[in-house]
Amino acid sequence: MLNTRRNKKTFYTPIFLILTETPKNLQTMKHILTVFIFTAFLISCNSSDKTKTTTQEASSTEATTESTSKDINKNLKPIETDEDLVATALMAAPEKSRLTSKVIGYNMAGEFVTLKEGDNEFIVLADDPTKDGFNAACYHKNLEPFMARGRALRAEGKSAEEIFAIREEEMKSGKLKITPGSTLHIYYGPNTMYDPETAAVDGAQLRYVTYIPWATSETIGIPEAPTAPNHPWLMNAGTHRAHIMLSPLPKDKG
Repeated sequence: MLNTRRNKKTFYTPIFLILTETPKNLQTMKHILTVFIFTAFLISCNSSDKTKTTTQEASSTEATTESTSKDINKNLKPIETDEDLVATALMAAPEKSRLTSKVIGYNMAGEFVTLKEGDNEFIVLADDPTKDGFNAACYHKNLEPFMARGRALRAEGKSAEEIFAIREEEMKSGKLKITPGSTLHIYYGPNTMYDPETAAVDGAQLRYVTYIPWATSETIGIPEAPTAPNHPWLMNAGTHRAHIMLSPLPKDKG
């Protein structure tokens, strides 16, 4: 007797035919399609949640940055009183010397006065409130005769060129003297808003001027033109106002 099961051919029906042949298979197809649709829905929701979360995080970061910026701006106030002039001017002096430094300059009424008494070796010149930007300076008291002479000549209406020539002759004659190495500390910037908690003027930075009368590049070995940012160079070489310029980089670029 022949084994009909062994000789019976086996046929593999394509999947698309199985899914269309019988009601039972139709139910299977519906089940598979349902699974596909549900899976696609879950993926879509997950993607949407991630996008929403990312957007919320970005918005939160922007809000925090904007809030911080506003907080910083809230701390600033204009320089509008004599006390403000003193506080900001003292930023030009070495920190340990600020409390006992003398401060002179124009007050808010336009009078040149002593704004603060002091008894150490420094004199601080406050910013002139009638001029744009901010510019305060600190120097050793042995420079005061030279500085005072310049202010007096300026008050007479002399030009910068005339003041230079007059003081040059007075230095040559010995009427005026500058101790070599005397240094001018300049605190300057484009703005006149400051933080009353620290007295720091918005955007201001320091520059140093060290006087070495009659010096040249040949006598002290410093170039007479800047070679790179933050490098010392000699200005007004060979004159009574020869001085080394040193401009430290701003804090945000150092």
